[in-house]
Amino acid sequence: MEAFDPTDPYDSGMLDVGGDNQVCWETSGNPRGKPVLVLHGGPGGCSSPGTRRLFDPGSYRIVQFDQRNCGRSVPHPADGLIDLSVNTTQHLVADIELLRERLSIDRWLVWGGSWGTTLGLAYAEEFPDRVTEMILSSVVTTTHAEVKWVTRAMGRVFPEEWQRFRSGVPEADRDSDLSAAYARLLADPDPLIRERAAAEWCRWEDTHVATYPGHRHDTRFDDPRFRLGFATLVTHYWSNAAFLEEEALLDNADRLTGIPGVLIHGRLDISGPADVPWNLAARWSDAELQLLDDAGHGGGSMNSANVAATNRFARRV
Repeated sequence: MEAFDPTDPYDSGMLDVGGDNQVCWETSGNPRGKPVLVLHGGPGGCSSPGTRRLFDPGSYRIVQFDQRNCGRSVPHPADGLIDLSVNTTQHLVADIELLRERLSIDRWLVWGGSWGTTLGLAYAEEFPDRVTEMILSSVVTTTHAEVKWVTRAMGRVFPEEWQRFRSGVPEADRDSDLSAAYARLLADPDPLIRERAAAEWCRWEDTHVATYPGHRHDTRFDDPRFRLGFATLVTHYWSNAAFLEEEALLDNADRLTGIPGVLIHGRLDISGPADVPWNLAARWSDAELQLLDDAGHGGGSMNSANVAATNRFARRV
């Protein structure tokens, strides 16, 4: 199915979430339509006009926001060192609830992509009564095991690129947690050290997802501001396994009972292996797993599958 034509936001604002943090949000589509919360990837990505093309603008009230310290939310790591102690999954879940209340939404569909699937699961398991359905695309749960896989095991797929990635941290750190090592570099007072670390981290990010035909370079990584914010937040979250107990999202999947879900995942997604959504679907009786043979961490028929899922739920009361 084809994506919908681009739409412009009809409302936007900055939400004060405390601790000098302001979160940027916007709504598009039909103000009286079915509410859908759109959770971007990363951590440290940003809301994208392209993502809202997955939703029928005549049927959905599309809510997007830039998570703490990224995109248009402030403060931003590119503007200097910031306090990340108030940026955890628990803080983001609280931000979502605050935004729901600010927009006077009772319940909403939750859509997440990549990291947004981890955040969406954490939110839905905390507030299941506020979620009507879920669509999770490129499913990850950001465990220590998954982080180790993508920062080390993927070196077997891209050995030359991984050696460069590994060499980007001090020699003493190369056999330890690479996400933590990069996080330390990205917290260095020297802006040149931070920028070099961000560039190397994003080079690896752009590599390990390149496992499907037609993959294209992520041009966002050409922007120094974006890549510094992205790398700072990814390493902050990955080195702490999303601030969740290992496999907590699987262990608490029973809280999703009664919430219809669609898990859309590319079989060629090697950096985010398909056993992650498969194990989740085994614990979540109301979830439908769709493994796409032509897709990786994006690409192929991923957009079509998402549009089909959003169209199906648009008609569900």
